[in-house]
Amino acid sequence: MIKSWNAIAPYVLIAPQTLIFLLFLIFPIATIVVVSFWEFTGYSMTPAFTLDNYIGIFTSQVTLGTYLSTFRFVGLVWLFTLLIGFPVSYFLAFCIEDVRLQIILFLVCTVPFWTSNIIRMISWIPFLGREGILNNLLISIGVTDSPIDIFLFSDFAVVLAMVHLYTLFMIVPTFNSLMRIERSLIAAAQDAGASSLQVLKEVIVPLAFPGIAIGSIFVVTLTMGEFVTIRLMSGGQSASIGYLIRNQIGSLQYPLAAANAVILLMVTLVLIFAIMRLVDIRKEL
Repeated sequence: MIKSWNAIAPYVLIAPQTLIFLLFLIFPIATIVVVSFWEFTGYSMTPAFTLDNYIGIFTSQVTLGTYLSTFRFVGLVWLFTLLIGFPVSYFLAFCIEDVRLQIILFLVCTVPFWTSNIIRMISWIPFLGREGILNNLLISIGVTDSPIDIFLFSDFAVVLAMVHLYTLFMIVPTFNSLMRIERSLIAAAQDAGASSLQVLKEVIVPLAFPGIAIGSIFVVTLTMGEFVTIRLMSGGQSASIGYLIRNQIGSLQYPLAAANAVILLMVTLVLIFAIMRLVDIRKEL
């Protein structure tokens, strides 16, 4: 009896996780893949195996332009979150020696996340609008005579809002990597005559790559599927694949939306695979 239980115990233990994995990940993705090959007649969809949905995507200049717009948002948001997140992480890890103050400042970085994404996005509207704080400030100091329209309902507003939303996802893993760096390595480099810039370039940044890679995966995947931020902050003037899929679902074009979702998933997986090929993130897990 005991031998029998020992033989099946590993399978019993992994059964709940396996069921959850199959039910909430594999099954939904498999369903989306299957539906992406179905036919859409304009008012209904029928089970079939057709490549028309994929052919329509790759031959549509509008859809390809939407993909390029999405990649542009992903690149800009990733760049700015890195440019903001790394200095903040460096400051917390190396410039703050008191652990209690370090924890307090780290928690301060998380304060904006105590509210919902919608509230944080809406908070930019009175700041960036024509009668907003920024335009009034520029007019009052004589930079411009009339309100500037590009601040709100533009690509600038979209990137700004998404950088605001996702910078913490870059800060946390980067900060974790920087805290793991042995201070003796930095001291050894300084004793060998390395300047502060050389220590940063040759020691700190390479050792922080795993954290930067994990943060990049978070930022890229979150930005790739965004549609609420783009809808609100661009006023419907900017396009993204997430927003396109949302509109296709709204007009009941499920096969076409599923095909776009499959392509978006494949692109995201390729980007993540490329990041993991460049940097070994297992040491951070």
